[in-house]
Amino acid sequence: MTDDEIQTLGPIDYVIIEFPPGEQNFSGEVIDEIRALVDAGTIRVVDAIVIAKDENGDIDAVELSELDSDDDTLGSLVEDVADFLAEADIAALAEAMEPGSVAGALVYENVWAAPFAVAARKAGGRLVADGRIHSQDIAAALEADAEADGEAESEKQEVSE
Repeated sequence: MTDDEIQTLGPIDYVIIEFPPGEQNFSGEVIDEIRALVDAGTIRVVDAIVIAKDENGDIDAVELSELDSDDDTLGSLVEDVADFLAEADIAALAEAMEPGSVAGALVYENVWAAPFAVAARKAGGRLVADGRIHSQDIAAALEADAEADGEAESEKQEVSE
């Protein structure tokens, strides 16, 4: 990759999704959603791997491009895959997995953010921190707020009675 290409990159993120034993309902919907994000120019897939961990803890990892597909959906998603994840990365990811589970690891460029990142770099900016608030955490916080509001309302009614 050239210096010019590096300067125009958007932020690179990764996500690992585990599918525990008995909850592996692969219908192609996940791939369809990744395809929609790629087609919309929202992301570019940098690397994608499927990791299986058997009941004995042995792991098998397959690049998404190596999976059999009846159509060219998988192949076209990973045309420019960079094999970003090394063997040591895969082993570390598998450590967190439950035996008998399957996980998908996706490394992607946030193409939508590239123009902002380029403008910030040109202005002399540099990233000093970033992060993510997971949707499960937001749902839990909203649920806790709703419970606290319900308890406060109950206490208010008791006092007024």
